[in-house]
Amino acid sequence: MSKKYFHNSVNTIDANTVNFSPDFKNLNVLSLFSGAGGMDLGFQGDFDFLGTHYEKNPFSLVFANDIFKQAADVYEDNFNHQVERRSVDELTFDEIDHQIEKNTNKPISEVPIDVILGGFPCQTFSYAGKRGGLSDPRGQLYRHMIRIIEHYNPKMFIAENVDGIRNSRKNDKGDKIERSALDIILDDFDKAGYNVQYNVLNSADYGVPQTRRRVIIMGIRKDLGDISDQFYPAVSFDETGLFTGKMWKTSKDGIDDIWDKVNSPTIANHTTRDISKAKFYPGKRTQGNNKIDANRPAPTIRAEHHGNIEAHYRSYDGFEPDDMQGWRRLSVRECARLQSFPDSFIFTTSASSAYKAIGNAVPPVMAWNIARSVAYTLSQLEN
Repeated sequence: MSKKYFHNSVNTIDANTVNFSPDFKNLNVLSLFSGAGGMDLGFQGDFDFLGTHYEKNPFSLVFANDIFKQAADVYEDNFNHQVERRSVDELTFDEIDHQIEKNTNKPISEVPIDVILGGFPCQTFSYAGKRGGLSDPRGQLYRHMIRIIEHYNPKMFIAENVDGIRNSRKNDKGDKIERSALDIILDDFDKAGYNVQYNVLNSADYGVPQTRRRVIIMGIRKDLGDISDQFYPAVSFDETGLFTGKMWKTSKDGIDDIWDKVNSPTIANHTTRDISKAKFYPGKRTQGNNKIDANRPAPTIRAEHHGNIEAHYRSYDGFEPDDMQGWRRLSVRECARLQSFPDSFIFTTSASSAYKAIGNAVPPVMAWNIARSVAYTLSQLEN
């Protein structure tokens, strides 16, 4: 399980207590596999979620990339720059440079890349998928992230993937291998000139009303520091509240206030058109054929649910809780809430594409915590 790179005693910092001096310069971020921008929104900061303001972070987004057209459309409608829509394995450095210059209105020589982000495709490693691992061509795309890292030589990179990557054991020939996909990937990042480590973060531990475990790989350029110089965000919520003083946020915390506001003109992505009409099947144990629990964080919002998104914990008036005739599936906005997207973030696409974009995203609130720890790490290196 990648013992070389995994440390139970990783350095942590409380993201909510991090402050930066006025002369700390904004760090330029190049984002790959950006999707609708969950990770990027967290790095940007300056948004509100469930009554908390997540202040602006010292990062400037200078490049984004994704081949999912509808997600790229959503990104462009919520951020102030264009998305390069070619697959990362087709991207040339000239194309990236050109897009950076368009987004910043500066020559590329004046835009050093400080941080590279990349949630390379996870379906091939997911427990919910076919587990093709490195034998799936999508499992090889991380190598193009490395290609881009080697060219731009950032101070740090952050890569995100599903927890299943730790147990995926197929190589690019489809053969079973002794080392996990994660071991191989970490070794390749190390060879690219970075001291790397990983940690498994659960979004519920950071105030997201959803349990979502993700491997977060952190790499720092070897001439700048070691893994002992890196910081992950400290846990700020826990299941019982005994450890942190704050219990996990529940589904009810996240979405209860908009249950009866479907078609309200003040709430985007919460109309009858934004709710999957897929049927429920009594007595069958099929994907999404169940309600979420009001008093627990929601289960992981999936990208490939094919319309079978879970049901709301409430039932329509006049129906017993177990009567599926009174159930409705979660709306796009409710899924976005459970992923910690602010209500000001609008999904300007069809419901089916919006569900997928949300399910593929990194929860912005968890990303905000990661961003603060990355900025803190780099600020300490400059002292």
